[in-house]
Amino acid sequence: MLVSGEHPRDMDPTAEARALASACWEVAVLPAGLTRHAALVSLLIRASEWAQGVLDAEQVVQGGEDGDTELARACESTLLLLGHAVVASWTDGFQADLSRVGSALESLSGLALPQRVRCKVPRGHAFLGLYPEGYVESARALPTEGGPWRVLGIRGIGTGLAGVVAATLGTQALCFVRPRGHPYRRTLSLSPERTARLVEEARAGYRFVVVDEGPGRSGSSFGAVADFLEAQGVAPSSTYFLSGHSGALGPRAQPRERERWRCARRRGVDFESLMVTPTEPSHALAGWVEDITGKATAPLEDVGAGAWRQHLLEGTLEAAWPPVHTWRERRKYLLRAGGRPWLLKSAGLGAYGARTYLQTRVLADAGFGVPVAGLKHGFMVQPWLEEARPLSVAGSSVDRWELVARVGAYLGFRSRHFGRVEDGAGASTRELWEMARYNTEVVLGRQVAQALHVWMPRLNALEGMVRRTVTDNRMHAWEWLVLPGGRLLKADAVDHHLAQDLVGCQDLSWDLAGAAVELSLDSEELAALCAVVERHKGRLPPLELLRFHRQAYLAFQLGDHVLAAESHDAEAPAEAARLRHAAARYAELLRRELAPAARTFTGGSMSAHLG
Repeated sequence: MLVSGEHPRDMDPTAEARALASACWEVAVLPAGLTRHAALVSLLIRASEWAQGVLDAEQVVQGGEDGDTELARACESTLLLLGHAVVASWTDGFQADLSRVGSALESLSGLALPQRVRCKVPRGHAFLGLYPEGYVESARALPTEGGPWRVLGIRGIGTGLAGVVAATLGTQALCFVRPRGHPYRRTLSLSPERTARLVEEARAGYRFVVVDEGPGRSGSSFGAVADFLEAQGVAPSSTYFLSGHSGALGPRAQPRERERWRCARRRGVDFESLMVTPTEPSHALAGWVEDITGKATAPLEDVGAGAWRQHLLEGTLEAAWPPVHTWRERRKYLLRAGGRPWLLKSAGLGAYGARTYLQTRVLADAGFGVPVAGLKHGFMVQPWLEEARPLSVAGSSVDRWELVARVGAYLGFRSRHFGRVEDGAGASTRELWEMARYNTEVVLGRQVAQALHVWMPRLNALEGMVRRTVTDNRMHAWEWLVLPGGRLLKADAVDHHLAQDLVGCQDLSWDLAGAAVELSLDSEELAALCAVVERHKGRLPPLELLRFHRQAYLAFQLGDHVLAAESHDAEAPAEAARLRHAAARYAELLRRELAPAARTFTGGSMSAHLG
C-alpha cells in the first residue's frame, strides 16, 4: 500500500545557523524554570533538524557515504554541547549554562555550507510525544561496567537524541549516520576513515549505542547499523539500542531482523515513569499545568490510543467504536483538577507545539473548535467536554441541514484564514494518482484500477487547478463533537496536514471530498455544502478536481486502514477487525465510484453542476 510520505522544508543553512545562535542567547536570559527548559529542548530539536539537512546534503556530494569531515565534527560537537545543556537542565531544576552552546552555534554560519538544504519533520517530536528527556533516563539505565561508549545517532531525529545520550554517558565519541535505500531494506555506508575508527574502537573494547525514534514498520534503519557494526567485527553483545518504544518490530520486518531485535540489548522510553509518575516532582506533567487547572484531585488517566472512546462512547458496543490507529494517536491524559476535568494532549515539542496551539486557538476563538487554556512543554491544556458525544453516535440528534451549514462554515473559515501554502507542502496530483492506482489494484484488482487511467491525460491540468491550503484531512464523523443543544465543534483539526503520510496540504476539494465520504452526504447535501463554503468566501474548486480527489481520498483511506490493520493483528485483534471493517467500506465506495457509469466527468464550475 502507498500511504507514507514526507513533506520536508527547504532552508538556507547559513541564515538558519545565525538564527539558532540568536535563539540560544534568548533562551539564556530566561529565568530558570519549565519555560526555559522547554525553549532549550526546542533549540536542540531545531539544531538537530539543521544538522540533518546539511549532513544529508554532504552525504549526497560524497557519493552516499557518511564521512569524518569538518562539517560532521562541527555538528557532533554542537549537538553534544546542546545535549549536555538539556541533561543539566532536566536534572538540576531547569537551569543550565548556555555560554559554550551559543559560541558553538555562532561558529556554524562560518562553515562552508550549501545554499539550500531540505529538513524533514522529526515525527516523534512533532506528533508522538517523544521527549529527549526520555533518552536521558534510558541512557542512565545502561550498564555502568564495561568499555567506553561510542554513540551512533540515526539521522534525522536520532541526531539530537544521540547528543543527549552521549552527554548522559559522558562520552565524546559521537557520530551521525544515515541508512539509505528501500524503506524496508536499508543499508549503511561510511567513509574508509570513519569505518577504520569504528574497527579500532571495536578492538579496544568499546560498547556501541544506536539511537533513533523507531523501530517502525520494518526496523531496517536499526538493522542497517547493526549489520554494518557486525561486519566490522563488533559483537552483538557490545551493541545497545535506545528507541522510542520497547515493542516489537512492525509487520514489514524480515525474520532475521525480528530475531535480532528479540535478543538485542535495548531500552525504550517509558513515558509514564518519565512524566506521569516520576520520582522527581518537578518532572510531573500534572504539576506543570497546575497554574492553569488547579491542583490535581486524582491521578492522570491515560485516554490515548483510543481509550477516549470509553468515555465519549459510554454505553456503545465496542464493536461499533470507530477504528483507531493506536500507534499513531497523540498522547492524551484526562486530568481532574480544580473541580472539573481537563484534557492534556500532546501538541508537539518546540515550534510544532506552538503552531498547533495557535491554530487551535484560532479555531476555538472563532467558535469552531474546542477551547484551549494553555501550552506547557509540548502539552496543550483543554477543558474535557464531558457532555459532548461524537457525531458518529449522536448523529440522529443533529439536523442534516444544520450539519451541512456548520461544516461548510468551518471549511470556508479555514480556507479564508489559513491561506495558501507552497506547492511542495503536499502530494502532487500525479503522486495522488499513482497512489490511488496502486492501492486500488492491490485490493480491488487491475481491472477496477484501470478505470483510474481516465485521469492520466488530465493530471497536468488538474495540478493547475490546485490551490494548496492547510487542509484538515480528518473529516471523520467521530472527529465532530455534538454538545447538548446540538452545537458542533471540530476536534483534532490542525495537524493532519503535517503527518508523515502522503497527503499533506491539499486543495479545499480534498476536505470537501472527505466530508462527503465521512458524513455520507448525498448529492443535494454536497451541493448545499459547496454553496455554504462559497458564501463564507472559501474558494470553490472545479468539479473535476473534486471528483478526482474523492477517488484519491477513498484509495488513500483504503490503503491506510489496510496497513493499520496489519500492524494491529498481533497485539490488538479487536482493533484490527474495526480497521478492516472500515477498509471494506472504503473499498466498496471506491468500487462503486469506479464503476463504468461513474467514470464520466465534465468540466465547468461546481456550483453550475451541483446547483
